[in-house]
Amino acid sequence: MTGFKQPDFIERQEAAGKAKKVALEKFRAKAADPALAEGLKARTASAAERGAIKNARKIEKAEMKAREAERVQQAERDTIIEAERAKAESAQRESALLAEQKAARDARYAARQTRSKRR
Repeated sequence: MTGFKQPDFIERQEAAGKAKKVALEKFRAKAADPALAEGLKARTASAAERGAIKNARKIEKAEMKAREAERVQQAERDTIIEAERAKAESAQRESALLAEQKAARDARYAARQTRSKRR
């Protein structure tokens, strides 16, 4: 049995060139394969479809946020209107109470006046 022979620089360079040629031929064979092109088209189409679905979801979320913001604003407006209505009713009740109290005071005053005139 002979010993291990160290390859020199030229032999190593030739081996590397052959390996590159083999790899290039493999690549060209795969690139020319119609099934690979078909798969690439399918992946591209599915990626475009996923992108469209993602955009549709983003639009839907934005619309939902806008609707929610509108609901919140409407609720705030309703709360403000209800508070103003309650304030107006309270003011109306207070004025009615003051009118009742004045009427009662006037009645007492009139009763006093009639009592003092009778004497």
